[in-house]
Amino acid sequence: MMMDGQIDALARVYAQSLLNLADEAGGRDLVTDIGEELADIVNLTREDAKFKEFLSSIILPVKARAASLRRIFESRASDLTLRFLLVLNRKGRLNHLPSIERAYRQLREELFGYIAVGVTTSTSLDAEQVAQITNRLRNALGKEPVISIAVDPELIGGMTLQIGDKFIDASVQARLRRLADRLKTTGAQTIRDRADDLIESTG
Repeated sequence: MMMDGQIDALARVYAQSLLNLADEAGGRDLVTDIGEELADIVNLTREDAKFKEFLSSIILPVKARAASLRRIFESRASDLTLRFLLVLNRKGRLNHLPSIERAYRQLREELFGYIAVGVTTSTSLDAEQVAQITNRLRNALGKEPVISIAVDPELIGGMTLQIGDKFIDASVQARLRRLADRLKTTGAQTIRDRADDLIESTG
């Protein structure tokens, strides 16, 4: 099962096809709406075990599940999202939906020039601080950052950043570790230099 798996090549193919259809049919607005609908459906699979089983069950006949999908989503989702779910059902790929949703989100961010950034700080940030961090990241990355904030009281200060697959540790702990490493290296070198001086002076 791929209900909670990583993004795979197949998921990216389906996500790209859906994004292309949404972009052609309604531009950025529809691309965004479809993404939000996919996210809502995936969240429902995490909150409702029965709904998750309904999507992933290999016992339920395809036609019966298609009829149920129409009843559930005809008045709750766009026609494109419903048709996409029906295609996944027909292909036996509904269990890939969480991975497809993540791939769609990444593709949408690429299309819009967005980049997801996870920011972890020791204390909560106010709106002005978030705006300052956003502006700095925008200038540094050349893209529009989509920021998610987390608080870790164990951080002494500063912050950590997760930008794509890159992790940047700008916390006080990290700075102290780097300082300690430099002191160890410098200290060892100083001892060696003093020993050499002593040997030379007594030679």
